[in-house]
Amino acid sequence: MIEVNNLSKIYLSGEIKTTALDKVNFKIAKGEFVAIVGPSGSGKSTLMHILGALDVATSGEYVLNGTGIEDMDDDRLAEIRNKEIGFIFQSYNLLPRSSTLKNVMLPMMYAGIDKKERLARAMDALKSVGLEDKIRNTPVQLSGGQKQRVAIARALSMSPSILLADEPTGNLPTGQSQEIMDIFQKLNNKGHTVLVITHEDDIAARAKRVITLVDGKIFSDKLTKKDKKTKFKNISAENKIKANKIKKKRK
Repeated sequence: MIEVNNLSKIYLSGEIKTTALDKVNFKIAKGEFVAIVGPSGSGKSTLMHILGALDVATSGEYVLNGTGIEDMDDDRLAEIRNKEIGFIFQSYNLLPRSSTLKNVMLPMMYAGIDKKERLARAMDALKSVGLEDKIRNTPVQLSGGQKQRVAIARALSMSPSILLADEPTGNLPTGQSQEIMDIFQKLNNKGHTVLVITHEDDIAARAKRVITLVDGKIFSDKLTKKDKKTKFKNISAENKIKANKIKKKRK
């Protein structure tokens, strides 16, 4: 599904060169639930923008569903963002004067899907996050957790290859944060590929795999206790040794 090979991102400001990502390598298979974590300045936001086709790398390769992203033009990248990637942002990005239903239908309208199908898909998506009774509410009438559930429903409406969530619980109290992670867990159990960018350890622990970035490099790539059946692959030799030790302990 996702393959990243020697991915680097360098920003230039005059003569100052800042390396945000430094030869990053990993793979994410279909149906995985992965958290990417790291301190401020670690490169996780830059990586999220590249994985979401919002930016391109300076060098290296990003392959999504067998197709290289780095050489696509703006129109093709926009198509990838609309059809292949379901975005969930910290700030929800909902239209304030539109109903829950219309917010969820919006990306389908841009994709040219007819109104009858848009309505059916939107209702299914809202049911999947438990908001079928809030279809006429506007964002101001919803709690933070409910707004984020609308954002998840909107992301689901296009049946994307991956759900890409950037700090999805950053604006929420603990109880609502765990409710959002419960939804991601249920979606992953149904086969959805979920990728969460977060700085919160308790949120990352809800994923099945955690990739830690430090200074633009992968510091660690580990499975959590929740993913006992996943095979260890596509990780560094050092992490393979750690992974094998975990496997032996499980036996």
